[in-house]
Amino acid sequence: MAKESMKARERKRQRLVAKYAAKRKALKEEGDYQGLALLPKNSSPVRLHNRCQLTGRPRGYMRQFGISRVTFRKMANEGKIPGVTKASW
Repeated sequence: MAKESMKARERKRQRLVAKYAAKRKALKEEGDYQGLALLPKNSSPVRLHNRCQLTGRPRGYMRQFGISRVTFRKMANEGKIPGVTKASW
């Protein structure tokens, strides 16, 4: 499990990106790079990092499910993900 502070920091970045998205797009179209530099650094979408929604794990993230590989395997074995079964032949 990731620290709560790391999860909170990532949520804060997501809110900032959403808040400044329109302003950032307008400034880019105008070519006002000085105005872009005045925006908060964490409002840039490049600073976002994918994290598991349940545990906050930053590595082994599966985009299709929004969780890490470890959590995915655990949930799949327990039958909590519809349509996913363990292969056997």
